[in-house]
Amino acid sequence: MFRSREQLAGRFGTREAFAPAHAAPAALSFAQAIPVPPARPEPLRLRRGRRKDWRQIAHELRYDHLPALRDIDWVPDLALDIGSGRWLRGMATMAGLAATALLFWPSFDAVEAAPTTRVDARTRDEFRSQMIMPLALGGDSGRRMGATAAVIALANAPERPTIQLVATLGQGDSFGRMLQRAGVGSGDAARIESMVAAAVPLSEIAAGTRFDLTLGRRTSATQPRPLDDLNFRARFDLDLAVERRGGELALIRKPIRVDDTPLRIRGIVGSSLYRSARAAGAPVKAIQEYLRTLDTHMNLEMDLAPSDEFDIVVRYKRAGSGESEVGDLMYAGVTRDGKPRAQLLKWGNDGQFYEASGVGQTNQVRMGMTAPVFGRITSGFGLRRHPILGYTRMHAGIDFAAAYGSPIYATSDGLVTYAGWHGGHGNFVRLDAGGGLGTGYGHMSRIAVAPGMRVRRGQVIGYVGSTGLSTGAHLHYEMYRNGVPVNPGSVQFVTTTSALSGADLAAFKARLAVLRDLRPGAALGPLSGPAAAAPHREIDRLSTAAAR
Repeated sequence: MFRSREQLAGRFGTREAFAPAHAAPAALSFAQAIPVPPARPEPLRLRRGRRKDWRQIAHELRYDHLPALRDIDWVPDLALDIGSGRWLRGMATMAGLAATALLFWPSFDAVEAAPTTRVDARTRDEFRSQMIMPLALGGDSGRRMGATAAVIALANAPERPTIQLVATLGQGDSFGRMLQRAGVGSGDAARIESMVAAAVPLSEIAAGTRFDLTLGRRTSATQPRPLDDLNFRARFDLDLAVERRGGELALIRKPIRVDDTPLRIRGIVGSSLYRSARAAGAPVKAIQEYLRTLDTHMNLEMDLAPSDEFDIVVRYKRAGSGESEVGDLMYAGVTRDGKPRAQLLKWGNDGQFYEASGVGQTNQVRMGMTAPVFGRITSGFGLRRHPILGYTRMHAGIDFAAAYGSPIYATSDGLVTYAGWHGGHGNFVRLDAGGGLGTGYGHMSRIAVAPGMRVRRGQVIGYVGSTGLSTGAHLHYEMYRNGVPVNPGSVQFVTTTSALSGADLAAFKARLAVLRDLRPGAALGPLSGPAAAAPHREIDRLSTAAAR
């Protein structure tokens, strides 16, 4: 590096040392022999009588004491040179400033005044143990009350003479296991189970039945408590009780007064048969069965007028204790202008509905097709381009678009010949309706029947899904004649009827006359029959009085 004459002269002390040759002779000074170190900057010390601003101190610190930091740009423009070292240094500066600001973030907690005496959790529990509060709260502090001289400590706390509790029979639970779980000894539980089984089959006791138990005093702490009393509802018309008399258990039957008069509901069809029947007080299950039954004998969309009257009769039981139970549909009728248009009565062990003439139908008997699910047809029968495979092939059925999980109904009576996975059909069910006719239901999300089962028309056999070769939730419905797929919309079903005769026909007509003469709402009248037993517990008497 080349230096100027003035720079070299300044370093070695004289300017004449570098004078030209014709100048005066050079004289060696002390500064040239021994180099003098550069003077250090004045320390940042505030002398008396002299005050410096913090900005001036920072400036001197940066430019005099830390010259290496002088040329660093700590706050560059972050919009320029993104990703460079200069930009990263600026980002680090911003992050450091943000972290510093967060460290000084104020707290918004409530400011509490310091108590006169410092009370921690242990001291507070000690104070509570000396107050009356633990008596009101059940001694939840875990401390004992301050005892006086009149208090005598007991070696053992006395037990309650009796314990009253409620046990519930769970789904799949055992009667004896339920009693033992409630605290009844194994010997008493076995005897009670045999006594109850002799009065009513244990399988008929419904899950969820509640049992009121009273357990007596035990002889020692290691023995289970003996059963003193047991009460429960065994059937709709029967209460059972087990009591200990003279050291032995005895079963007591308590019949309940029950009125089984059928419930008849009538009304005008109006704009919606379903809404009108619900407004008249018909249960949902009864209305659904009523609509399915009528649909087998008439077209609900074309043959019903708003001025027609619906007639529904269902099984109905009413107990003297206030409970009611709605059963199955017994009679389905439609009246127009005072004349019966449809009269269908359930008769026989198979639950088949017969017309007023005594003629019944053993399978689907009507022209055309009944939709197996509530939905619109999206693909018909015949050749089509498969949406997944991508080539044209035969579509051997029709597709119904429906919501995922919608119920699928059998379109005819029949025998389940197949229920399971069936290749591209996914979960598939096939029914044999007899006479060479059959139906198939594919792409189910869940199957509700099993092979070998007999199903009725309108019975739920599965639920809509998208299993197999399917692009979305829908039902693929097929129909077969002698094993060959046919168009479901062009099939005429074979009519198979059965007719009652002789004594069966006479009994059928007599039963039909009784139901037709039944007054609507007669089942809600005063109860008849033997009176129910009076409650033996005070809590039962109060509950009965409140219900009245």
